[in-house]
Amino acid sequence: MPTDTSKVHIGLILPDVLGTYGDSGNATVLCKRLEWRGIPAMVVPVRISEPTPASLDLYVLGGGEDDAQALAADYLREDAGIQRAAERGAVVVGVCAGLQVLGTSFTTSDGVVHRGLGLLDVTTKPGERRSVGEVVVQPDPRFGRQPLTGFENHMGASSVGPDSVPLGQVQRGTGNGDRSEGAVRGRVLATYLHGPVLARNPELADLVLGWVVGHPLPPLEVPEIELLRQERLARRRAR
Repeated sequence: MPTDTSKVHIGLILPDVLGTYGDSGNATVLCKRLEWRGIPAMVVPVRISEPTPASLDLYVLGGGEDDAQALAADYLREDAGIQRAAERGAVVVGVCAGLQVLGTSFTTSDGVVHRGLGLLDVTTKPGERRSVGEVVVQPDPRFGRQPLTGFENHMGASSVGPDSVPLGQVQRGTGNGDRSEGAVRGRVLATYLHGPVLARNPELADLVLGWVVGHPLPPLEVPEIELLRQERLARRRAR
């Protein structure tokens, strides 16, 4: 368990289970964006055989297939470290399977209903077809102004209940399946966007980090990142 309270501790949760789509890169992005601002940070991997510390500042969950997702949900629900952390105000970010695990329930392709962690008011069922491809999302103004881009690859159709709000509205792609995308409740934020999403969307990354440090962060000038954003947006809008 971390003992250096001068650092921001970023939990990379179950990378050995929820690591299919490269979403572990989100933890690296968050760590680097803090370090570039002179804020000490470290990534703390938490694997399936280890208890999840409730003392971390930020928790990141990635994507995975049905079996891995069900295993992760069962383990994290019983472990309860993330739930205890969220109760005291820690920030939690989930991607794809992570979104579904953080919700109240999800149904896998075999028809089995699994309980989630209940940190988001989201229920997920299999959609009519797999959603694959680039996505463009206009975020809710509370969560940013710049369009979000990412890559989706999922069968889930998610419904956001009254105790959460969508991260934004889909301009291109599928997202949750009802033109909304992702879900947010307090300091818990989730999305279907891979990429990694926080590498492709620095404004969203800094929103999350602002929650962690307790105040909005000024933007970083990284021309390469902005060039990547513009290329992704241009390619998607051209189709």
